Amino acid sequence: MNDSGKIVTALLAGLAVGAVLGVLFAPEKGTETRDKINESLADLGEALKERAEEQLDQLNDFREKIVSAVKTKLSKADVILEDEIEEHA
Repeated sequence: MNDSGKIVTALLAGLAVGAVLGVLFAPEKGTETRDKINESLADLGEALKERAEEQLDQLNDFREKIVSAVKTKLSKADVILEDEIEEHA
């Protein structure tokens, strides 16, 4: 995970902890507090899911670039090899 990914993850975790602490110390009924905690955790789960999808997309893009570069290099090497074989045949 790159540095920006770590920062975003830490930020999301900090926001979740802050939200939970804020709800816990708010003067409300227990059921309301539990509902707010559940909502906060659901939001955090959704944010983490979105971030994971973004990271997966970036990883797939990177993989595609690597595969393309390798194919290009192999194609060039194949042409060079064929030229060498023709010269020595």
